[in-house]
Amino acid sequence: MGMTTGFGGNIYGKADEKEALATIQRSLELGGSFLDTADIYGPFLNEQLIAKAIQGNREKYIIATKLGFEIGDNGQATGAFNGSKNYVKKAVERSLKNLGTDYIDLYYLHRLDTNTPIEETVEAMGELVKEGKVKYIGLSEVGSETIRKAHKIHPLTAVQSEYSLFERQIEELGILDTLQELGIGLIAY
Repeated sequence: MGMTTGFGGNIYGKADEKEALATIQRSLELGGSFLDTADIYGPFLNEQLIAKAIQGNREKYIIATKLGFEIGDNGQATGAFNGSKNYVKKAVERSLKNLGTDYIDLYYLHRLDTNTPIEETVEAMGELVKEGKVKYIGLSEVGSETIRKAHKIHPLTAVQSEYSLFERQIEELGILDTLQELGIGLIAY
């Protein structure tokens, strides 16, 4: 996220594209092949940076990206979360174009849209798997009840949540137990 502007600004300092590309290349040389981004980072700029970095080497990378922070046709965040079926379809097409690829390895819902049932969102994401546009799906920053509802509609591969020495809430809320029980991976940030 910090390799480009994010959420409309330089929240981690001024981004340097040349340095970012060199870092991604060096990471691959050292065995780092997992790149996690989101359409909202920029918006779109981070996915476009990754497209440049992976050019000619797509098969060497595992690309994860996220949808859910609604981005209007003008390329600006609307301030809403959108997990509707129509928005899922629209968002994946933009991400595929921005990433310069015909498939996404792991596609997450970035934040829960409380106006759209999770079942609708995950059903739409599952259709992307059937279409070959996405290999696996996941959710980000959700509770156990949402994970269980979603997993019944289409198997989740991963849930991304904040988790560190300082942030242990997913332990306290039983989310780690739910993930272990259902065989879903955790991607901590």
